[in-house]
Amino acid sequence: MDLKQLVKHQVFNAPLSSIKLDEKCVINTINPHSYCVTKEDAVFKAALLAGDVLLPDGSGIVLATKVLTGKKIDKIAGADIHQYLLTQANKHKQRVFYLGASTATLQLIEARIQKEFPGITVGSYSPPYKPTFTKEDTRAMLAAVSVFKPDFLFVGMTAPKQEKWVYTNKEQIDATVITSIGAVFDFYAGTVKRSSPFWIKIGLEWLPRLVREPKRLWRRNFVSTPSFLWALVKAKVS
Repeated sequence: MDLKQLVKHQVFNAPLSSIKLDEKCVINTINPHSYCVTKEDAVFKAALLAGDVLLPDGSGIVLATKVLTGKKIDKIAGADIHQYLLTQANKHKQRVFYLGASTATLQLIEARIQKEFPGITVGSYSPPYKPTFTKEDTRAMLAAVSVFKPDFLFVGMTAPKQEKWVYTNKEQIDATVITSIGAVFDFYAGTVKRSSPFWIKIGLEWLPRLVREPKRLWRRNFVSTPSFLWALVKAKVS
């Protein structure tokens, strides 16, 4: 994936209000780590590029856009699109469905939705926790979504599995807006703490998370970040 072409033509740089929410739409996010993963995962790359909206969920993507195109854009995290879509759903009394995470986490999410967004009708389904899904697993997941018929479907099964699942099954998913937001399920449920607004504002949201979860996040910060910065340098001088 050519970095300059990505930030110039693929990465979203408009207000969220410009996204059409009344027609089938797949929203993905990209950060430096996921960009690096696409170098080794062709299906993940295809999934990100095939979506209708690719949000800049990472200060590295914001930096690359500035360096390579001269445009200043805002970082839009998965938590940001989640909050925006919940606000819209509450306003229009729409249906929201969560696919992913444990039953306990989903129960916490539903309880919070009912308290904070009483206009929303919410549902959820917890798929089996495994690296890949069987055809039977996928049929059950699609059936759960189809029965509920959500306006907004949030998929939280970790990247790149979630994006690839949506990409493979898009035509069978009976939902209008589909967005993969991974860790946001845990943030919203309160089972994992998101970094404070201070760290988010200065572009270091990753740092407190790294301190809390070094084993899980070391690779994206100490391998993917330098790799991404090197790709940015090469794109700038080429």
